[in-house]
Amino acid sequence: MRPVTEIPIDPSRALVHEQGWQSWSPSTSYSPGTLPYRPANDIRRIGAWRAESLPAPDVYRGEGLVVVDPGDGGPVHVIASADPTASVPAIDVSIVDSRAVVSASGEVTDRTDAGPGGVQGALARWADDVAAGLGLAAPRPAPTIWCSWYQYFTKVTESNVDDNLALMDSLPIDVVQVDDGYQVEIGDWLVPSPDFADVPGLFARIRDSDHRAGIWTAPFLVGARSAVAADHPEWLVRNYDGSPVSAGHNWNQDLYTLDTTHPDAAEYLAGVYRTFRDWGIDFHKIDFVYAGALFGRRYAEVDPITAYREALALIRDAIGPDAYLLGCGAPQLPSIGLVDAMRVSPDIAPAYMPADGDISMPGQWGATLNGISRAFQHGRFWINDPDCLVARPDVERREHWAAHVSQFGGLRGSSDGLDQLDEWGLETTRRLLSEQVPRYFVES
Repeated sequence: MRPVTEIPIDPSRALVHEQGWQSWSPSTSYSPGTLPYRPANDIRRIGAWRAESLPAPDVYRGEGLVVVDPGDGGPVHVIASADPTASVPAIDVSIVDSRAVVSASGEVTDRTDAGPGGVQGALARWADDVAAGLGLAAPRPAPTIWCSWYQYFTKVTESNVDDNLALMDSLPIDVVQVDDGYQVEIGDWLVPSPDFADVPGLFARIRDSDHRAGIWTAPFLVGARSAVAADHPEWLVRNYDGSPVSAGHNWNQDLYTLDTTHPDAAEYLAGVYRTFRDWGIDFHKIDFVYAGALFGRRYAEVDPITAYREALALIRDAIGPDAYLLGCGAPQLPSIGLVDAMRVSPDIAPAYMPADGDISMPGQWGATLNGISRAFQHGRFWINDPDCLVARPDVERREHWAAHVSQFGGLRGSSDGLDQLDEWGLETTRRLLSEQVPRYFVES
């Protein structure tokens, strides 16, 4: 870490904004003296924070982006990567007496902003300039979706999807997205689970019902139980001792990272998405994609962010330019310009608070926090996805969550079993899927 600047502050009124590494990493503003959120264990560190390192508990860290509002009426400081899509240095802020002491692990710029809107206004103006510098076009409006996940989770069946298809006529749903559970293993995307007899036929029925077909994948994950892991160990990103890099633990198995710089692994992955394209699928939610930017030894000697961006470009080429691409569990700054929409928060859940109190785990608490603090990204880098509306009666604080989706939802999706909705849930779902979404949630 190298010194960047020291900013005089009023400790009683100042704010420090941390930009988290990926979708599920907490992003919010803190008053000096408030301890920042940190992972509960190493599995969460890998799966929801930047895996390489963590700062001291009383140091604020943004991954490529930090904002300091001194609280004394002076300009806001936006300290950011000099090249945010190619390099994401860690930026640390320590509070020393009445100063914010900033250091960084790479090249950053220190931009002062005296405009309106405080931290969010300064972030919006910074994002405007980043988008202009990259020549980004305005993001395409998002379709509305129905997603199988939050009702059925991994236990989804082909008949569950068919049952909901039969109930959609009264709702403005564009895309029917089949989520995790249709595949037999993580990494074996074209091998169906026993509960799906005819995956291509299911997507044909979706299209025949005048809906677009959507699918979930975690393209850079390889489960330890998968055929890919067993048959092609040479396709895995490795530590320098030869062991596979850990991408975390989920689905009751260890997870590894697909090395998309290996020509055969790249061709395998491209072939998966070309097959989906042949099946008529034109909406893709790619999840857990932080795995593609983990440090490790790859076939090609490229840095992790370069490998990640090249892998996203490979997917985009395979699905075609007209398909809609939604990132999730995704490094935020390295994804700019490569996805149509981006999950900006942890998963939602029927419970407001995660059972273990970890803000990066599924729950309305973390999803709301991130959805508000990353509102400046919407309309500039992509369409923000706050996660799906869940409106059935057993969802805690469902009115609160619906209000958040209404205010901060760019991509609008429903993820209830439609036969589980009461009158309020059905009407709320219809209203939120019908609302016109603003171009920006934060004006610059």
